[in-house]
Amino acid sequence: MSTEEEPKVLSSVTVRGGTLKRLQHASSSTSTMMTLAIFFPSCYEKKCAANQATPVLYWLSGLTCDDTNFCMKAGDRAFEAANSEGIAMVMPDTSPRGVDVANVDSYDLGQGAGFYVNATQEPYKPHYQMYSYVTEELPVFLSKWYKLGSVNGNSAESLQSVAGHSMGGHGALTIAFRDPSKWASVSAFSPICNPTNW
Repeated sequence: MSTEEEPKVLSSVTVRGGTLKRLQHASSSTSTMMTLAIFFPSCYEKKCAANQATPVLYWLSGLTCDDTNFCMKAGDRAFEAANSEGIAMVMPDTSPRGVDVANVDSYDLGQGAGFYVNATQEPYKPHYQMYSYVTEELPVFLSKWYKLGSVNGNSAESLQSVAGHSMGGHGALTIAFRDPSKWASVSAFSPICNPTNW
């Protein structure tokens, strides 16, 4: 699997002057199909025509969520603010999914609970590579196909920010603190700060 393959558009709707698309693509990090939502502000087409990158905010959702939760719960107001600032928003799924992906009967481990880290032990290691997916694969994918964050991977300054809630707040903090030069800002809402003591 590779991000070289063109993503499949699952849906596309107009929201507050921008466009919200739900996409699916083959991920080399997770070795699964990954689903994500992207909000494109109204200035996006003009920036693309001028070969300019659109700034992007990654929103990392919490336990049991998928790419649709933020879109449904934050909805119009979040997209209206993003549109007025000319910022794209990317909402990836919280974990790999599928019949071949390890899972347990618990809300805080397995599918829906990837914690935005790379698993190091079986049976999770083959697919649960969410840190690599969010920090390495997704920025390249977004730049290549949509000119988000950078144009062809080149940007003099970071045009990427990361934010999240609960498990996603934990993910946003660990991702940004591990490589602060990559992110213009980080925000965490009610982050899980000590997951081993959960």
